[in-house]
Amino acid sequence: MFEKRTLLIATQHEKEKVIAPILEKELGVKCVVPPNLDTDKLGTFSGEIEREDDPITTARKKCNLAMDFFECDIAVASEGSFGAHPTLFFVPVNEELLILLDRKNDLEIMVRTLSTDTNFNGAAIKSIQELSDFATASLFPSHGLILRKHKADFSEVKKGITNWETLLGAFEHFISTNGQAYVETDMRAMYNPTRMKVIEKAAQKLVQKINSYCPQCSTPGFGVTSAKQGLPCEICNFPTSSTLTYSYTCQKCCFCKEEKYPNGKTKEEAMYCDRCNP
Repeated sequence: MFEKRTLLIATQHEKEKVIAPILEKELGVKCVVPPNLDTDKLGTFSGEIEREDDPITTARKKCNLAMDFFECDIAVASEGSFGAHPTLFFVPVNEELLILLDRKNDLEIMVRTLSTDTNFNGAAIKSIQELSDFATASLFPSHGLILRKHKADFSEVKKGITNWETLLGAFEHFISTNGQAYVETDMRAMYNPTRMKVIEKAAQKLVQKINSYCPQCSTPGFGVTSAKQGLPCEICNFPTSSTLTYSYTCQKCCFCKEEKYPNGKTKEEAMYCDRCNP
């Protein structure tokens, strides 16, 4: 279905460096990055342009922008989100969504990857020592930084800072004009190797899903569409919040399949049981 086709990677932040090798090797496609594609108009991490849509809609828009611009019928795009972990509330997390749109075959295949391996952070600072401490903790200079006046002030933003001379110059500029500065990690992929690794994992996950075919119509992308909790406790047999079943649904023929015990165990440890370990 994909071999020898031209596949667009809808990015202006060099994500093709980790996505293209995987897709070209596993799918037999030729990956191309559309020149002058402006994905920043859909939202920026540094805040000048707020993302108006949810990550899925934004990723779809990136794909469609690329296909319309380059007159091609297949594209892939990623969209990252950063914030608190859904259950470990004080732990920052990077969620990467990767989507493939194939207009020729009317197909959409999507995966998500969640990782706590991120340097995502920001702070108001007033001294070089505070700046130095933040930069060190943020893996600078291998990872870029952003400086501006205040957290909510986007009138003057200095992005993509990757050396101490530029960082100190930007800091001194904001200190002299504003009395303080706001520093944050630059989460754009080309300035953040840690995030780039998460995107790479998402690309590997996408290929795995593409290579999963519907048992009924052989359409690729046959993946998990829902999960059901209720794996019984090993001691009292009470249903726990651990996964009991996965449901798979084909987006083409709507064939459904349920897989019991997807994590390879039929009982859950008592430590995860609300009755045995309230």
